[in-house]
Amino acid sequence: MEVNLNNPTTVEVYKKQSQFKEICRRFVKSKSALIGLILFVAVTVLLLCADLIVPYDMATKQDVALKNALPSAEHWFGCDSYGRDIFARVLHGGKISLGIALLGTVSSCVVGCLLGAVAGYYGKWVDSLIMRALDIFMSVPDLLFTMAVVYALGANFTNLVIALTLAFFTNYVRLVRSEVLNLAESDYVEASRAGGASGFRIILHHIIPNSMGIIIVNTTLNVAKIVIYESTLSFLGLGMQPPSPEWGQMLSEAREFMRAAPHLLIFPAAAIVITACAINLMGDGLRDALDPHLKS
Repeated sequence: MEVNLNNPTTVEVYKKQSQFKEICRRFVKSKSALIGLILFVAVTVLLLCADLIVPYDMATKQDVALKNALPSAEHWFGCDSYGRDIFARVLHGGKISLGIALLGTVSSCVVGCLLGAVAGYYGKWVDSLIMRALDIFMSVPDLLFTMAVVYALGANFTNLVIALTLAFFTNYVRLVRSEVLNLAESDYVEASRAGGASGFRIILHHIIPNSMGIIIVNTTLNVAKIVIYESTLSFLGLGMQPPSPEWGQMLSEAREFMRAAPHLLIFPAAAIVITACAINLMGDGLRDALDPHLKS
């Protein structure tokens, strides 16, 4: 491909395309990252097509005659203590669990990145105010903090997302702030300042885009953490309330039947483990692919 070196825009586009291809090449070279990607895509497709695979009614319909029924051709994962189809509950519960995890991750990323960028760019009293407030949030363990927020606000989809956002945005604040402190004095930022660009514009158009590599990696790994946190909250009775299916809730209900009917525990636990491992493998692959110091 011939590049017109006299056109700065064309050269910039070509550089970005080359960088993207190099990142993809590094990612594809990692077998574990590819396995994680394939697993995550498979899980996502199954959850998105849950209504087409098995109706939601199967996840909530009770049939005492099928109590703790073993896996069969009709009920692939068997039935729980209320006679509800476990396969249907795993799929539809996964939509809720992964949906909460993704929304919690995105919202915590947005809030944390903006606060971190503002703290690092403006410094002085703004930085001190944000970082001291952050110290207060970080003084409480994440799980204990999310439990307290959900207990105070009530257990529902929106409040779970809010609780997880407040628990995880702190990671992004410190991460982005450190990146901003390194980038704030760079040539292109100084040039933007000289050109009259506002601080908010510089943050959105220059600093955050140039920090995207580390943000993407941290976000990917946080999804796995939040999946586990959300399942833990649900296990403790602070997740979506019955009869809505949820992976952690299914584990909680299966405790009484661990010996008599282990399949009640195995399938939701496997769903959590597979999803979390797939996301972690992808995150590790992205971290290696986006590392600018990595030698191919």
